Amino acid sequence: MLVLIHTPDLQVLMLERADRPGFWQCVTGSKDALDEPIAETARREVQEETGIEASQGLLRDWGLANEYEIYPVWRHRYAPGVTRNTEHVFGLTVPAGTPVRLAPREHLQYRWLPWQEAADLCFSPSNAEAVLQLPRFVAALT
Repeated sequence: MLVLIHTPDLQVLMLERADRPGFWQCVTGSKDALDEPIAETARREVQEETGIEASQGLLRDWGLANEYEIYPVWRHRYAPGVTRNTEHVFGLTVPAGTPVRLAPREHLQYRWLPWQEAADLCFSPSNAEAVLQLPRFVAALT
């Protein structure tokens, strides 16, 4: 699951991973239980990683799912033999100035960046592609 947190003027919240300094991304995460609805996973991960309550903004399932090979360094988080992941993409629009409180075990720092700069900063190709699609998804709402 990937949640792209952004402001109405397309500033994107980017997070630097604590376990891989220099690797920047949006909020990512996995279900806590097989029956956890994916939208609930998105809300929970946003709150755990950033301190932002999804109810402060507008959370939308973009209806995108990226399948990709799991980086070998993170395969230990998955069941033995699992090498591919399906990433469901959400957008969360929050007001400019929304405070961020990082989970120190997960992230070192954050930045609000214009969407083009955020896409360039992403280490993950699927994360960068989601950021590049942000203007299209925001325009579809108007």
